[in-house]
Amino acid sequence: MKILVVLSRIFVGVLFIISGLIKLNDPLGFSYKLQEYFSTDVLNIPFLEPYALGISVLVVVFEVVLGVFLLIGYKPKFTVWSLLLMIVFFTFLTFYSAYFDKVKDCGCFGDALKLTPWESFTKDIVLLFFILILFFGVKHIKPLFSKLPTTILALLSFVFSLWFGYHVLQHLPAKDFRGYKIGANITEGMTIPEDAPKPVIEYYWKFNVNGEEQIITTNGSYPSVEGDFVSVDTKVIKEGYTPPIYDFSIETSEEDLTEYFLSEDNLIVVVSYSLEKIERDGALKLKALQDRATNNGYKIIGLTASGEDAKQRIKEAYNIRFDWYLCDEKALKTVVRSNPGILELDSGTVKQKVHWNDIDDLELPKVERKPEPKKELPTIAYFVNGEPSTKEEVEALDTLKIESVNVVKDSIQLKELNTQNNTIYTGIVEVTLKPEN
Repeated sequence: MKILVVLSRIFVGVLFIISGLIKLNDPLGFSYKLQEYFSTDVLNIPFLEPYALGISVLVVVFEVVLGVFLLIGYKPKFTVWSLLLMIVFFTFLTFYSAYFDKVKDCGCFGDALKLTPWESFTKDIVLLFFILILFFGVKHIKPLFSKLPTTILALLSFVFSLWFGYHVLQHLPAKDFRGYKIGANITEGMTIPEDAPKPVIEYYWKFNVNGEEQIITTNGSYPSVEGDFVSVDTKVIKEGYTPPIYDFSIETSEEDLTEYFLSEDNLIVVVSYSLEKIERDGALKLKALQDRATNNGYKIIGLTASGEDAKQRIKEAYNIRFDWYLCDEKALKTVVRSNPGILELDSGTVKQKVHWNDIDDLELPKVERKPEPKKELPTIAYFVNGEPSTKEEVEALDTLKIESVNVVKDSIQLKELNTQNNTIYTGIVEVTLKPEN
């Protein structure tokens, strides 16, 4: 039993420290995951969402500290009881999200290691097993040092954890595991290799056969059944390849400009997932950044999920001239853990990334600005019944005569169309008119 306790003590302690430090490296990211758990679709406790960041810091600090406590043998009964209660809670959480398919990634190891819900649950079951060994063998957990050094080490672990969490919140994660880290190319991150694994999907076809309900399972093909079709349900058996970046875009209300801007050199991107929640001290620094960037030959744009009214208010309130473009809020929270945050892109490659506290550290040596193209700016193509048209002609159409409107904004589909037709369309609007009597 004593040997089992020693092995369990090392395994649990080290795992808790590693898991805690990874999350403590990015407490904002863990808080977003907690908000997902607190939402009405999962645990239905939305009143906790505003406190997610504070809760995330406390949880991960406690996780690291408990791991240290266990390894040095500080207050064994308190430590083991705390570990047991924590793992029971997380085991319930991971089982709930896995069984009801609520949260796709538990966030146990942040962005460093993605686990499926069932993998997370299995991991917690294994941890629970080893913690139960510690619980029943707590008498074998002895301090590694005398009382004073043990107490000092315990206190230092707590102080260090709090300092580290505060530091990364005021700057950026010490280690970036996301697809937007410095040196990563966003375009490459969105690309799906040709030989990438495809998802395995089962289709459950429901038919009414001679008055009886019959369900037939296929891999997608329509079954040969003599009966009336009722409905079809699908289930993903095995996930396919998901690129590191899959929801990033740079858009206006009418155009997808992602490809256009990701081909730009010396581009400064100011990221604010919500202009309504932007840090005032950070917003006040944007005017100076704008002037420094443009004077040194850089182009500067903003990315946000906020609407036109918020964009205009921010431009007027802080005297900034650069344009704000649209991107998904969740994607922007992933790009940079700061509101606002700043990136330098060069043909889609992240050259620099800073928290608004560190805007002054952004290196912007003078560069020669390429002249803006006149005729090759991104455009939207309009078609009526397959024939080329204009925006004015489409807007002048009688809505009663329109059968359908199809808007193409998918960057991959547009790239294929532009390659085939030697065009530079960033959006296509296809209008189909009702047939005339």
